[in-house]
Amino acid sequence: MALNLDGKKVVVDEVAQYAAKALSVVAAEYRGLTVTEIEELRKTARETGVYLRVIKNSLAKRAVAGTEFECIQEGLSGPLIFAFSMEAPGAAARLINDFAKTNDKLIAKVIGFDGKSHDVSELARLASLPTRDEGISLIMAVMKAPVGKLARTLAALRDQMQESETEAA
Repeated sequence: MALNLDGKKVVVDEVAQYAAKALSVVAAEYRGLTVTEIEELRKTARETGVYLRVIKNSLAKRAVAGTEFECIQEGLSGPLIFAFSMEAPGAAARLINDFAKTNDKLIAKVIGFDGKSHDVSELARLASLPTRDEGISLIMAVMKAPVGKLARTLAALRDQMQESETEAA
């Protein structure tokens, strides 16, 4: 269904609001996917904190103008579905990467992250970024390691002192 000018402005404003808050974006060509497959992709996107939208490239260019994703404008061609990571930087890349493994018709075309456009070969690397919870777990493990080592050292010193006291008595 064709949009009138007011409808186009609403779509551009909506996408621009998500683009302003997003951590990364992946645009993928979806030509050949069935409606069922796209609905499955949308369902997974909702579950993983990814805003997914099919939008005309001319409108997408307007929506990302003035955001850190302005850098992707040159790579927008063909029928694209846009995935914006709202909670974790790698969420959109993980969504597209995982879905493309079972659906060869979904092809990543453009990646925007950290104010730069990246080659699609970086999709797997971006997809492997830890989620917020995984990142916190990693930091906590690093912080806990020295404390655990100190506790073992103190326990060994205590045992050694107890042995010395027992031998002296």
